[in-house]
Amino acid sequence: MFDTLKDWCWELERTKGNMKYKAVSVNEGYKICERLPAYFVVPTPLPEEDVQRFQGHGIPIWCWSCHNGSALLKMSALPKEQDDGILQIQKSFLDGIYKTIHRPPYEIVKTEDLSSNFLSLQEIQTAYCKFKQLFLIDNSTEFWDTDIKWFSLLESSSWLDIIRRCLKKAIEITECLEAQNMNVLLLEENASDLCCLLSSLVQVMMDPHSRTRTGFQSLIQKEWVMGGHCFLDRCNHLHQSDKEEVPVFLLFLDCVWQLVHQHSPAFEFTETYLTVLSDSLYIPIFSTFFFNSPHQKDTNTGRESSDTQSKPLNLLSVWDWSVQFEPKAQTLLRNPLYVEKPKLDKGPRKGMRFKHQRQLSLPLTQSKSSPKRGFFREETDHLFKNLLGKRISKLINSSDELQDNCREFYDSWHSKPTDYHSLLLPHIEGPEIKVWAQRYLRWIPEAQILGGGRVATMSKLLEMMEEVQSLQEKIDERHHSQVLLPAEAPCLLRNSTRLSSLFPFALLQRHSSKPILPTSGWKTLGDEEDLAKREDEFVDLGDV
Repeated sequence: MFDTLKDWCWELERTKGNMKYKAVSVNEGYKICERLPAYFVVPTPLPEEDVQRFQGHGIPIWCWSCHNGSALLKMSALPKEQDDGILQIQKSFLDGIYKTIHRPPYEIVKTEDLSSNFLSLQEIQTAYCKFKQLFLIDNSTEFWDTDIKWFSLLESSSWLDIIRRCLKKAIEITECLEAQNMNVLLLEENASDLCCLLSSLVQVMMDPHSRTRTGFQSLIQKEWVMGGHCFLDRCNHLHQSDKEEVPVFLLFLDCVWQLVHQHSPAFEFTETYLTVLSDSLYIPIFSTFFFNSPHQKDTNTGRESSDTQSKPLNLLSVWDWSVQFEPKAQTLLRNPLYVEKPKLDKGPRKGMRFKHQRQLSLPLTQSKSSPKRGFFREETDHLFKNLLGKRISKLINSSDELQDNCREFYDSWHSKPTDYHSLLLPHIEGPEIKVWAQRYLRWIPEAQILGGGRVATMSKLLEMMEEVQSLQEKIDERHHSQVLLPAEAPCLLRNSTRLSSLFPFALLQRHSSKPILPTSGWKTLGDEEDLAKREDEFVDLGDV
């Protein structure tokens, strides 16, 4: 849950980041900054007094460490000042901060300014508003009218393009961490929106632990809940400010769904897990996705409240799935196709450490230092310049070359067999980015597939898994009691012989009225009047 110092220390130890970074409790009781969590991680050389100078702004906060020693950091920007004296103080402060995280030759930092060089929150909100209009359909007539121009409307919304851009940026950051062994610093105004999005995506791609249910929950707690994402404003739970409403977390879940859809065996959870998580985001009974900051949560739930007369809010945690689902329904959140991680012997571990040492051994290259680089203005050792000449050129050259390097990295990964417990990159070509059908199309009967499609296969796998588990339990009981038990094993979904493609959210109980002809051909015929004016038939959604 990352609400104690012990949790942060455990994460540092798990990712081997405790050699260069430390967990601090300087904000305990939120005495320095209400925006930051009570505990977080900073670079070891950074004095804790620096955190207090600008109330946590301008401080590089650790997100995650890669196996090769590089790290992902985020930083909130310092407040904009017009006074020259204050500006000079800020510049000198930032210079000192950068010296703690940018220490050549082995620690080089690449800064990603997300506030100016990436998506804006307004772009995300505008695209989503257009996108969701495609699914707000009242009747069959409106559905078939929309179906004619479905792809053009989908493209004009730009929602899938925004997903592609987020995945592409995450791949670029991954390339810097994995291939170039650079630290990456994400910079944003408050480091609570796009920083959360990209840092989470990078970890899902690079860390197999984040692709388990426990790890994914921890990731959301660490990067979003404790990272200070403004759920109350971004989801507009109180309907007070439409200007602040932006579906950043939903965009993250949509990006993760693309990965789950493309690499299902790599994830312990299913798309149903992501769908119910996105539903929980807009149900204001869970403390997880209701507050703007950990301080606001603790204040309103009674942890930090000094007013003993007021009654604290008693909200549930979204991670207690038993509150929402029965045990049988919870099995739909577990992926039966998940490939368990094999137990590694000592050989591969030694190889990984050797790989780390080789990456630190940089080639000697002679290159003339460019005055634009400016990384070693105070460095007198020319050996460092020679060692890093090639590495720096990758960093300061044009963005086209950086994209070429990223493309080479991307193509090289996809040309090899996929290791589901290592680095995982999505396909980002046009046709590969798809609509999250289970979330957006589940209440439109015309869009459902008779027979269930992929979900029918998934349900059969769940049946087999439950039957095997039940038989195993009976075998164990028999060994202990030596009593012959009935041979019948209950199956979870045995009675659900007819499913829709959007099970468990919609159970199709009728034949679809979708025409066999393409919509363009159907419109040219004369019987569109009858189809368009046909009354909607009753659809039993079942006991969900």
